Amino acid sequence: MSTNDAPNMNTATFAAPEKTHLKIGFVPLADAAPLVAAKLLEFGHAHGLTLELSRQPSWAALRDKLLAGELDAAHSLYGLVYGVQLGLGGPQTDMAVLMVLNRNGQAISLSNRLADALAKHGTLPRALATLDRKPVFAQTFPTGTHAMWLYYWLASQGVHPLHDIESVVIPPPQMVAALAEDRLDGLCAGEPWPGLAQQRGVGRTIVRSGEIWPDHPEKVLACRRDFVSRYPQTARALVQTMLEACRWLDGEGNRREIAQWLARPEMLGVDAGLIAACLEAEAGPGAPGMKFFEEGAVNYPRASEGVWFLTQFERWGMLARRDDYREIAQGLNQTASYREAAEAMGIAVPGEAPSAPFVDGRIWDGQDVAGYLEGFAIKA
Repeated sequence: MSTNDAPNMNTATFAAPEKTHLKIGFVPLADAAPLVAAKLLEFGHAHGLTLELSRQPSWAALRDKLLAGELDAAHSLYGLVYGVQLGLGGPQTDMAVLMVLNRNGQAISLSNRLADALAKHGTLPRALATLDRKPVFAQTFPTGTHAMWLYYWLASQGVHPLHDIESVVIPPPQMVAALAEDRLDGLCAGEPWPGLAQQRGVGRTIVRSGEIWPDHPEKVLACRRDFVSRYPQTARALVQTMLEACRWLDGEGNRREIAQWLARPEMLGVDAGLIAACLEAEAGPGAPGMKFFEEGAVNYPRASEGVWFLTQFERWGMLARRDDYREIAQGLNQTASYREAAEAMGIAVPGEAPSAPFVDGRIWDGQDVAGYLEGFAIKA
């Protein structure tokens, strides 16, 4: 791999990182590409950092090691970080979202049997009624993004995700086998696993997450809040390192190149061509494919997007109504640190803006939480 097409870095002078060797966790998914690129190209060296990647078997394992201090930071589901902050389903720990690593790039797949029924009967409720059991759908973590995309899409199709189906948690690499063994009727996961299900003929991609919420935030760079407090220069340097990696991924041919490394057994262990197809699929402006940089438009950790996850936790009965959602998000999302890192690199920081229309036509502007929630016909 070459850094020849990587831009020159910042001219700002910062204090040296307080901690220079960082162990970074990831779960084997195509959107771990920024971490892999950052390590292989050693982007951290320019900022005084050496990265060590640590592959985790599941999001629960990643969470536990992050909280135990065995990982310094991690490639994490956006909603996982918010769930830990609130102590939903596990220990409560103050967390930090340093930046968004990617947008889009997840998908919902149905078994062939259910996909055929949907094509025949036209609506998801009618298709589900043809099954000889309560439908079983898998997602990857109770407060994670995949659960939220799955629940939102099911509700938009007239299916109540808490009553009409059984929702189970399965680590992403195990999902395709579960679908092939007829233990699942559908799944929501990050690529390349939905693509692999389709490639192996055991399921079909029905909707991509970028069609549910166009350009939604997906994986974030997360750490404990005390890590930021104790090592502020290290946190800033890590953001700069990952911004370099995200920018590199937008270079011509670089996604196909990183796919070769992601395909290795110690990473994803999946065909490089499939991974490359997932990384390159319809990733241009306005398309639902995976996005990593787009001149910095991808990476700013907007507090309003964090608030959206809190609205969905409340919608599905995980969280009682509170009036401090914005304060929670502003504490979690390290926007000041991000701005410092991005501006030093000459990367524009986008402003707050309403979302594009979701699959049900609704728009989230980060304002009226109560009114937004009251507009949903299906909720807990």
